[in-house]
Amino acid sequence: MNEIQNRQHVVKRNRPERTMEGDAFSFFAITALRLAGHLTAAGDRLAKPSGQTSARWQVLAAARHGDLSVAQIARALGITRQGVQRLADVLEGEGLIAYAGNPQHQRAKLVLLTAKGAERLGAIERAQAGWANEVGAAFTPPELEAACAVMVRAMEILESDEGHHG
Repeated sequence: MNEIQNRQHVVKRNRPERTMEGDAFSFFAITALRLAGHLTAAGDRLAKPSGQTSARWQVLAAARHGDLSVAQIARALGITRQGVQRLADVLEGEGLIAYAGNPQHQRAKLVLLTAKGAERLGAIERAQAGWANEVGAAFTPPELEAACAVMVRAMEILESDEGHHG
């Protein structure tokens, strides 16, 4: 066996066996990650005219609720508290959000959308509506509902299983 064949043999021999379902889920996961990258890039393009990014847009949208702390926003978005804190501090510096006292927690301030932030968020959401209508027209509502249901179910399984299986 030559060196290349030997390497390929070792790689194939060490590859764990997956079921058909495992292969299908792996393909689903890779596809979801690729889609997430495309959605982030599209979000960045939509938010750019308002001087924002997808990440900042998400924090602005969460701030609209007015009753969430940085930690709660981070949990809702599935990102780190430190990442949200960094973004929130930048948005506060730009006058797009403000921090307010939290009756539930002395140190965890609530994140509030300012009038200037609401104006920027509105501009982004108007651009997003046109984009979503255009992209959404390529699918039927049942197709999108079925895809969403699979994604929600996968998230529920992963959230309930966090820390148990790698």
